[in-house]
Amino acid sequence: MSESKYFQDHMPENVCFGCGHNHAGLQIKSYWEGEESVCKWHSKEEYHGWSNLMNGGIMATLIDCHCMGTAMADAYRREGRSLNTDPEYRYATGTLSVKYLKPTPNTEVELRARVIEVKGRKTVLKCDFYSKDGIKTAEADVVAIRVFDSNETKETVFKS
Repeated sequence: MSESKYFQDHMPENVCFGCGHNHAGLQIKSYWEGEESVCKWHSKEEYHGWSNLMNGGIMATLIDCHCMGTAMADAYRREGRSLNTDPEYRYATGTLSVKYLKPTPNTEVELRARVIEVKGRKTVLKCDFYSKDGIKTAEADVVAIRVFDSNETKETVFKS
């Protein structure tokens, strides 16, 4: 059986609304395309803000979860190892700054993120958000913090 290309498939026990194994959630899937990570997601009516426009909070959740998965996958990639290897890493949001550029139709969207800098446990990312027709409708600056390393105890990770 081949390894899944989707970052979220390598996050056991993740029940996050945006990126986890949560039947009521968004269940995003992110993957590498060159140096960028990509997430293509199909919206539903319940994610409307205004009629036929995507809710800004849902957009922020998509950006947040896509970038946390990207930070994790980037750490593995920098270490030259597969996503299904130990140690396991998990990231949480340090900061999320979203600039909404245009209304986003509530249909299919595409997110593209890239890692700008890595310093210790901190990964800085940029993420662009596109509507189905390829128009950039939002952009974000994100800081992801590594909060879990399966080689360390909880006390060590949260003390840093």
